[in-house]
Amino acid sequence: MRAVRVAEFGPPEVMRVEHVADPEPGYGEVLVDVAAAGVQFVETLVRAGKSAAVPRPYTPGRDVAGVVCMVGDGVDPGLIGKRVSGQTGNAGGYAERAVLSRRALHVLPDSVSTEDAAGLLGQGLTAAALIEISRLREDETVLVEAAAGGVGSLLVQLAKVARATVIGAARGEHKLELVRKLGADHAVDYGRPGWVEEVRSAAGGRGVNVVLDSVGGEIGRQAVDTLAPGGRFVIYGVASGTGTEIPGGLAYGRGLTVIGFGGANPGVDPKRFHALQAGVLAEAAIGRVTPVIGHRFPLEMASAAHTALAGRDTVGKVLLIP
Repeated sequence: MRAVRVAEFGPPEVMRVEHVADPEPGYGEVLVDVAAAGVQFVETLVRAGKSAAVPRPYTPGRDVAGVVCMVGDGVDPGLIGKRVSGQTGNAGGYAERAVLSRRALHVLPDSVSTEDAAGLLGQGLTAAALIEISRLREDETVLVEAAAGGVGSLLVQLAKVARATVIGAARGEHKLELVRKLGADHAVDYGRPGWVEEVRSAAGGRGVNVVLDSVGGEIGRQAVDTLAPGGRFVIYGVASGTGTEIPGGLAYGRGLTVIGFGGANPGVDPKRFHALQAGVLAEAAIGRVTPVIGHRFPLEMASAAHTALAGRDTVGKVLLIP
């Protein structure tokens, strides 16, 4: 089979497609013919050597969707031929075939396409967990940063499912138009001067109750100023390259709650991850959540996919199609 391989950490060009032996499912595992593999931002950091190192050579990729072609011992053979999605663990998804644990599988409803299912795995889990740990209520207003991105676009939709008022922030009119189409009540360009005042005005002058921060840096710091007294600031990403710094005196003086999500402190019991993914998939099955599939690349263009994602030139989810 063909698979993307990384022999050394470095720029996107270190990824090469090679012919390798098909993996074999072990006990409690299945082998999937991959129809679509999701590309995550963290995978660009791992490939560059800027995140948790993995043994090399390796095949990147966690999020896959496709059709079960073989099952290992202890797995119902009736799964063969079923459309499924799931996460590989840490690697192996950028390939024509991938092994998944039976416990990680989601058998797909007919109303959810295979590509959409791939777009709802890691980012759907993150979005669902963020809605939960932020304790967002239907009478509250939430600011979603990078609202046209993979996670942000799902956050906009899940926040509307929760009946909150949603302000989506992004950069550029084409992204703002997408944010509006996703159902945001207001769309604000955080590349323009005065965007903080725009957000506060959209929140009725009081400020927002919750900020979901994936950008960090100066944008994150400015977003703190959109919060109403007693608001909650949830940090789950550093797309700018640096995290949001919140002075202790500011948090204390305004009664802010700062919540971190990710890394060694996920904020949600990992045993619930599968259930959270299943919940997002159920919302997609009834049409209340739809992933934005912004870009599709063949395996041979995995380097282009990483370049686009790292350069923040994408909207929605980026997929590799074997």
